[in-house]
Amino acid sequence: MKKNTPRLILCAPTWAMVGYPTPRREWSIDRKLAAIQAAGFDGVCGYITPEIKAVAERRRLALMSGFDCPNLAVVRTRLKEQKRLGVYFINIQLLNHDTPPAQAAAMAVGLIKISRELGLGVHIEVHRDTSTETPEKFTEIARRYQKATGELMPVTWDHSHFAVSKHVFPPKNYSPRLLAWPKLIQHSQMFHLRPFNGQHCQVPVTNGRGRLTPEFVDYLAFVEDLFTLWLKGSRPGGELWACPEMGMTHGYHLSTNPPVWPDVVRSRVELLGAWNRARRRAG
Repeated sequence: MKKNTPRLILCAPTWAMVGYPTPRREWSIDRKLAAIQAAGFDGVCGYITPEIKAVAERRRLALMSGFDCPNLAVVRTRLKEQKRLGVYFINIQLLNHDTPPAQAAAMAVGLIKISRELGLGVHIEVHRDTSTETPEKFTEIARRYQKATGELMPVTWDHSHFAVSKHVFPPKNYSPRLLAWPKLIQHSQMFHLRPFNGQHCQVPVTNGRGRLTPEFVDYLAFVEDLFTLWLKGSRPGGELWACPEMGMTHGYHLSTNPPVWPDVVRSRVELLGAWNRARRRAG
């Protein structure tokens, strides 16, 4: 039987517009979400507030959330808050870089249990400065989670952190090194698609004059392989929720790079192209 046509749900990150167009004239939430809608995005990605919820609802934008996990009591409160605001998919950054895998895995088990009790789709992100920041730590946490539950751990994939930690070299090393968890990738419904290379966690999409950078072209080939791998799996829910995650803070944006928001808009177009090519490859 032929599989149902899968959907790619692209949600724009609010933190791509921090200080945009200038720090003194930063857009309001309404203006930011108007720009997200005008660019053709399906939704908005960020920690959802009542204001974002109200504007997104008016503009018919889907909601995708995320935050860090210091302990289960705090997480339960935040999850309930996000659920009240209409969120389903929520990304969690799990504990700290020096958290032992056994402790992190136990937290993940409790976290996903709470998520399911609340009827939410929580995923655990691979991310710098968390318990999942390297391939080795992540693999051990995922192994312990599966041993404890008999199930695969739901994961938000942001391969930029693994790429930098291992200094992978494009294009030869990207897919072989970064798609080494096929079952876990196919089990996921959340991707954070931050363009990277082996030395920089975030590279510009364009040169600021409309041309794609060589670094982004290399990255886009990897994304097509990533999409193809997901599409060849069970396609959970028939939907893949993705965020072209580029930001202005935490050192991601270099001063010599073009503004982030226009690059995010261009990224959407290129990601849709990669998705369509991947669909043809996956059959």
